[in-house]
Formats: sequence, structure tokens, C-alpha cells
Amino acid sequence: MRTMADTITLTGIEATGYHGVFEHERVDGQRFLADVTLHLDLSEAGGTDSLEATVDYGAIADTVVGVLSGPPFALIEALAHTLAGRILDGWPLVDEVEVTVHKPEAPIVATFSDVAVRISRRRNP
Repeated sequence: MRTMADTITLTGIEATGYHGVFEHERVDGQRFLADVTLHLDLSEAGGTDSLEATVDYGAIADTVVGVLSGPPFALIEALAHTLAGRILDGWPLVDEVEVTVHKPEAPIVATFSDVAVRISRRRNP
């Protein structure tokens, strides 16, 4: 597979989720955000100006919100992994996806601005 220079990025997709190790996280919920970078060949879309030659990023955002607000995961690592898998399964034009899940209200004592996990997954050839 060649290195893909074309990307579509969705930043700051937000939803309330119930993910976490602690019971209060699963009961009270908190804000989660996701950033998604899609690696795909956009040359046909650029040349034809056709939606059919690219991905519907609105539908991808809806999928991300559905997973963020859906059944809980203990770890944001598992949440990010699931998001990546859903995107690769649902959009065959996407060759690789990078997902960052932010948990800015994570229950830790230290002062911090964000906790995030970033993963990258490639379509199996």
C-alpha cells in the first residue's frame, strides 16, 4: 500500500458518555471528545467534484457520537479502538484512520487540561 497523503479530519466531535473504571463515571457520565483523521485517496473526488468519490463525513461524525454516547467501556483505549474499527468497517474508501479520544474530566487529582488516547489503525490488505 502506498503512503496516503490525502486526509479528511474531523476535530472536537463531542458527546456525553458513561465510560470509565469507576462506578460514578458509569452513572453520572461526562464529556468525551474525539478527533478523527481519515486517510484515503481523494484524487477522484477532487477531479470529479462527486460525493460518491469520497466519504460522507457527516455520517462518520454521527457514528462517532453514537459510539461515544453508547454502551460504556472501562478504558478510553477500547473506546478509540472500537471507533477506528467502526470507521474502517463502514467506509471502504478509508485506508487508515487515526482516532484521538479526549477525556477532559477524567477523575484524577492532579490539575490537568486533558487526558487523551490516540490510535492509528490500517485496513487489512
